[in-house]
Amino acid sequence: MEANKKIRVGSYGLIIKDKKIALIKKARGGYKGLLAIPGGGIEHGESPEEALIREIKEEAGVDVINYELLGVKTNRLIWHDDIFNEDLHQVGILYKVKLKDYTLRESGDGLDSDGCKFYDIDKLSKNEITPFTLKGLELLGYKISDKL
Repeated sequence: MEANKKIRVGSYGLIIKDKKIALIKKARGGYKGLLAIPGGGIEHGESPEEALIREIKEEAGVDVINYELLGVKTNRLIWHDDIFNEDLHQVGILYKVKLKDYTLRESGDGLDSDGCKFYDIDKLSKNEITPFTLKGLELLGYKISDKL
């Protein structure tokens, strides 16, 4: 059976504090179990910035006070399971984000996130993070290794 082709546009926030980055653990989908920057799809009638603020509140439980556009990146994910057979073309609008309070919600949101916490950037490896997370860190000048 041919995969269902979709395009998804989303906003994603890189939250950096003391050489650490806020990441969620994906609870479902093609990246289940991987670490990802908070963010997600833009809803009908919503601006990219409104989506960024909403998604970070939903997934990390914190309020955005400032953001800076870093760039737009794309990714293609082909995956299937018992329910889905998708060929997903993701377009991610990536922002560097400042928060009012850096106390993250470490419990899951009941949807996409199994919780959000800070991770040492220099201890991350490519095999444990999503492509948008890697691309966002590279936009900020970080080099992530292939180590396990």
